[in-house]
Amino acid sequence: MDADMLDENRIRLMTKLAICEKKGIEKDIQISGYYKKDYASLKKWITLIGITIGYGLAAALFAVCASDTLLEDLTFIKLVLLGVIVVGVYLALLILYGIGAGSFYKKKHQKAKENVRSYYRGLVKLEKVSKRRKAEHE
Repeated sequence: MDADMLDENRIRLMTKLAICEKKGIEKDIQISGYYKKDYASLKKWITLIGITIGYGLAAALFAVCASDTLLEDLTFIKLVLLGVIVVGVYLALLILYGIGAGSFYKKKHQKAKENVRSYYRGLVKLEKVSKRRKAEHE
C-alpha cells in the first residue's frame, strides 16, 4: 500500500471516530456497561415511579379543582365507582408504560452496544493503520 492511501484511510477512520465521539459514544459506553435486562429493568422502574408520581399529582390536582362538582350528590356507589375508575386508569397506564419502556430501553441498549462495537472496531483499525504507517517510515 502506498503512503497516500494509508493517510486517506487514517483520515477517514479518524473522521468516523470523531463523529462517533460527537454523537455521544461515552453515553453508549455507559449504557453498554449494563446487562440488557438490568438496564431495561432499571429504566422501566424509573419510568413507572415517574408515572406514579405524575398520576398522583394529576389526580390530586383534578380532585382539588373539581372538588365542588365531585362532592355534589356524592353517594357511596359513586365514590366506589370513582375509585375503581381512578385505580383502573392508573393500572392501565402502568401496564402500557411498563411494556413500552421495557421494549424501548432494550432496543436502546442494543443500539448502544452496536455503536460501541463499531467504535472499538474503528479504534483497532486506526491502530493497525498507524502501526503500518510507523513501520513504513522507519
